[in-house]
Amino acid sequence: MRQIVLDTETTGLDWRNGDRVIEIGCVELLNRSLTGRHYHAYINPGRGIDAEAVAVHGITEEFLADKPRFRDIVDEFEAFVLGAELVIHNASFDVGFLNHELSLVGRSPLDTLCSGVIDTLRMAKEQNPGKKASLDALCERHEIDNGHRTLHGALLDAEILAEVYLAMTRGQESLIMTLDESPGGAERRVKRARDRAPLAVLRASAEECAAHDQVLADIVKASKGHCIWHSTGEATG
Repeated sequence: MRQIVLDTETTGLDWRNGDRVIEIGCVELLNRSLTGRHYHAYINPGRGIDAEAVAVHGITEEFLADKPRFRDIVDEFEAFVLGAELVIHNASFDVGFLNHELSLVGRSPLDTLCSGVIDTLRMAKEQNPGKKASLDALCERHEIDNGHRTLHGALLDAEILAEVYLAMTRGQESLIMTLDESPGGAERRVKRARDRAPLAVLRASAEECAAHDQVLADIVKASKGHCIWHSTGEATG
């Protein structure tokens, strides 16, 4: 299983307003292990960079003046991500920007290049509803050191996100039965289940049954006869 953990930096927040990609960072996972292979590029956007964006990533127009345009690096980028599953934090942002860049040079969108996209922001919100789901918050939750992250950078953030993603999904591989399981493994699991002590069955006492009936009667009375739990459909009190 080949996955590419990806991050971008941009001139602003919305490609629909003319904002462009100025940095791409990718690291490769193969069967959930970092391979050491990565892709990184700074890109001259051919336009200005919002001051708010510079405050986040520190990349200036002067720094990008001699960097290649997206059309000059698109072949290398496509070759690196081709066929892989992408892992992105807030995927709609990066995918939207990259698809826009690809369209400007007449290339197909990411969903035709890659096998799928995992959004770790959505995953984090599903795993811990109501809790912060920023990359910094996830690093703290999963005890991943990001002290060297003073500014956002696409390659640095991709490397950190790879560690976060592996921590978030740790244990999932144990849910899959390996093909090299020793013969008789299934039979041994069945035998262990049979050897367990039988579960004790605790039946309600007469007093508990009476109390239960009284609760149902109160519900029937309060709901004017609408009580789906009552066995007879009639009030008992």
